[in-house]
Order: sequence, then structure tokens, then C-alpha cells
Amino acid sequence: QVQLVESGGGLVQAGGSLRLSCAASGRTFSRYAMAWFRQAPGKEREFVADITWTGGRTTYADSVKGRFTISRDVAKNTVYLQMNSLKPEDTAVYYCAADPNGVRLRKEYVYWGQGTQVTVSS
Repeated sequence: QVQLVESGGGLVQAGGSLRLSCAASGRTFSRYAMAWFRQAPGKEREFVADITWTGGRTTYADSVKGRFTISRDVAKNTVYLQMNSLKPEDTAVYYCAADPNGVRLRKEYVYWGQGTQVTVSS
């Protein structure tokens, strides 16, 4: 069974930075794609960024391009989300997700972590 455990959330002022981590276990992830999603209060969960485990190909939501960077450490089975120039509208619970087929479609992300809260104050 795949387990995803997020960490690194917290409270930060606008303009600041945070790095989220997602420790993955339970499988060999070579065919997987990994992603970060977020959900703000009263809003639907939205895509933030994804990365292929092999090759490290990435995509980003327009709202975070140029500010956020997704990466992975294959040896540590960990995915990261470096968030810079944070804005109050980035406030949300951030979730790590895994797609075992590497297709990178929303419906393919079948494994989810429990989330970590990010709060950006103005």
C-alpha cells in the first residue's frame, strides 16, 4: 500500500518561502507521477504541480509558475515543493498525490497524503 506523508507547512509572511516534503513508501515508484494539489477554504481542490518519477518532467499551474518548484529525490523517495514569493492567496491545505500509471491526469491520482496547512499572512 502506498503511503504519502507531507511535512513542512506553516505560517509565513507574504513574500516568504516554504519547502514542503512528501515522503513516499510502499512501492517502487519508477513508473509513477507525483503531484501537489491544494485546497483553500470553500474552494475545490486544485492542481499545483507534478513531476514524473523517472525523467523528472514537470508541469505547473499558471498561478504558481515562476514561484514554485517541484522536485524529487529518488534515493530518498521524497518529493518536494519549494514555494517562493508566497502570497496570501496561496493559503491552503497542500496535498501530495501519486499516479501509479504516470499519466498525469487528475483522475489517475489515486493515492493521497493527509495534507499540510500553509498559511500566508499579508
